[in-house]
Amino acid sequence: MTKTLGIIHAVNLTIRAMQPFLEKFIPDIEVMHLCDDTIQRDNIRAGVGVIPRTNYFKFAQYAHNLQEAGADMILLACSTFNYAAELARPMIDIPIMQIDRPMMELAVQQGRRVGLLATLATTAPSSERLLRIVAGENGKDVEITTVLREEAFQAIQKGDAETHNAILLDEIAKLSSKVDSIVMAQLSMSALAPHLTSTSVPVYDSGTTGFGRIREMLGVPSASGVANG
Repeated sequence: MTKTLGIIHAVNLTIRAMQPFLEKFIPDIEVMHLCDDTIQRDNIRAGVGVIPRTNYFKFAQYAHNLQEAGADMILLACSTFNYAAELARPMIDIPIMQIDRPMMELAVQQGRRVGLLATLATTAPSSERLLRIVAGENGKDVEITTVLREEAFQAIQKGDAETHNAILLDEIAKLSSKVDSIVMAQLSMSALAPHLTSTSVPVYDSGTTGFGRIREMLGVPSASGVANG
């Protein structure tokens, strides 16, 4: 039987950003998108490091709705409030995964110095916390170097991928001498993936690693030419 993935989005941008990865990694999976743009709006309004309680409640409710609709797995596509998945797991009977977790698991295996490249200020604290959670689960300690370039996010919002990519490639080059690996904090940054084949340290994007892991968790055979994330 065809498996179904339920995806919860906090902003419409991530639906477009993940489409190439859906087509590449899980083309035979049925996908149900649930998007509530007020989540990202209210996360930003609340300020850096603050997530409104109502957004955690919304995520748990939406996860329940997707489970009732027949989803086999839930994906949280927003990095800013990825802790919502940790809170909702005890209430939901199907697996819940944060889009960022697989790349962070890979990063902590590379060494304790991890570079975190972000384009939204509100994302940085939650990504740092998830990195430390993942490191702790693996018995490791991490030293996180965070770089924020909000103008890159503004560019990708306008459809200017060239400027977005140029800004981030410049930061990756600078950061690579200081860390053992780099993770890119938002799914929208996965547009950079084709340009990361010859970096001096591993650079992980959540699109490639996340959807590779989803395919594994749903028990889908690897597509031809697709490596495991």
